[in-house]
Amino acid sequence: MIHYARIISCYTADTSGVCSALYELGGMVVVHDASGCNSTYATHDEPRWYDMDSMIYVSALTEIDAVMGNDERFINDVCRSAEKLGPKFIAICGSPMPAMTGTDFDALASVIQSRCGIPTHPMHTNGMKSYVSGASEAFEMLARCYCGSTGNVKNAVNILGATPLDLSRQEIVDSIWAWLKKCGFEKGCCMAMGSSLDDYKTAGDARCNLVVSSSGLRAAKVLQERFGTPYVVGLPLGEEFAVALGEDIHRAVEGKTEIVSCALRGEICADCKTVVVGESVYAGSLARGIMMHTGKPVRVIHTLDAGGELIAGGDRKITDEDKLEEEFAKCSCVIADPLFKPIAPANAKFVPIPHEAFSGRCFRKNIPDLVDKKLGLEL
Repeated sequence: MIHYARIISCYTADTSGVCSALYELGGMVVVHDASGCNSTYATHDEPRWYDMDSMIYVSALTEIDAVMGNDERFINDVCRSAEKLGPKFIAICGSPMPAMTGTDFDALASVIQSRCGIPTHPMHTNGMKSYVSGASEAFEMLARCYCGSTGNVKNAVNILGATPLDLSRQEIVDSIWAWLKKCGFEKGCCMAMGSSLDDYKTAGDARCNLVVSSSGLRAAKVLQERFGTPYVVGLPLGEEFAVALGEDIHRAVEGKTEIVSCALRGEICADCKTVVVGESVYAGSLARGIMMHTGKPVRVIHTLDAGGELIAGGDRKITDEDKLEEEFAKCSCVIADPLFKPIAPANAKFVPIPHEAFSGRCFRKNIPDLVDKKLGLEL
């Protein structure tokens, strides 16, 4: 049976991706969903909930509301809440039930904005896609609607696509800033950990954008289109790749072009038996870091939404559990989230690298900060 997980976990959904991308920006995110579901979006999939407040709500959609299409209740509740809370913007997104009933979120956003006078953005989620889809749409919206430029280019780099779903903790983002400073760049804004919505007003003044997850790629392309800002895709995992990635940023600035550093791994033989599994930018960057450190070939198995530009020769894109199990059977070393281990062959070496969007808080304390550090992985 395809598209079915019998043993392994599933990745957090697109709705949670929106909530995570917009968490720190002072907006109000309303998920059109049943009562009681807020804990999924705001605690299970969002670790900042325990340390930082955010305006994330559910509409408490009832069966009769869904059947009768009672959109007026949703509109009134959102407008009343916005009047009390005064958010900088409103984002409304869907879950499986409104997707089944054909709720028109573009129309709802238009009515809400006209009534309460607050910028309102429809997010076209349905709870059936991965967080990469939802976060990508949210970051693209931020790039189009809230990023600006003073016209004075500064020697800064923005970070795009940072959420705890991929990077887990603020300390890892801080490590990226420290590495960028070491590379000779100033601190720009971070979309979206550790920066405010006001910080985005000068995002277009940066010399380059560093895309640290698949979720940030669409925003990078929008900023390139609007301000001509080049972008580089990759995470500085491992000392050797950190040096190479820094050089790529300088080359991108000089050439005013984009460089997908995490996919510059050459043509890897399809029967290479060492694989890194997971989100494309992190997995690709780790694979390249390992290759530069050990001199051994490493393939990536992309288990999430991945554009062709993120996939190097020899990589595979696999999302179904049964096909993953078949692919793992060919491997001698699997580097992946611990929840993939049950479908890895017993005779293969398994190296756990937890991914918060896959295993949640289960292994959070074991997520390493590999930014510009020697890779101590035993392969």
